[in-house]
Amino acid sequence: MDPATLTAFLAPFLPALMKLGGKVLEGAAAKSGETAGTKLTEKALDKAKAIWEKLHPKVEAKESAKEAVEDVAKAPDDADSQAALRVQLKKILEADPDLAAAIAKIMEEDAPDGTPGTQIVQHVTGNQNQVIGQVTGGTVFGNVKGDVTL
Repeated sequence: MDPATLTAFLAPFLPALMKLGGKVLEGAAAKSGETAGTKLTEKALDKAKAIWEKLHPKVEAKESAKEAVEDVAKAPDDADSQAALRVQLKKILEADPDLAAAIAKIMEEDAPDGTPGTQIVQHVTGNQNQVIGQVTGGTVFGNVKGDVTL
């Protein structure tokens, strides 16, 4: 399991996941659904919740990991906080291969549209911003400008 992918996937959900209340998570799904307008965000939240259930005990047992998660929960878009969390997740997953395999399995479950693979939902604001990521399966929508090599 790649810690960078896991961090990018979990970061937007950590504020709600850290509260670990059923009503909080339901509210987060409803609010996210309003923004996305589809069930994709709700399914992604379900996936994040399943991963967090497995990961949470390891994070709680390690003070530096707990602090990194709290920092990302406070500022999900902060690159420095995400980098610290990536390091901690890498250590946790390397120390527990069974946990890494279980999380990888959850990440690889089919997407809501039936395509296999991991989907990461990104919200980009502003004009002319670039989003770089890996897409496996499915269809990609968007605008491409400038030099493109396919």
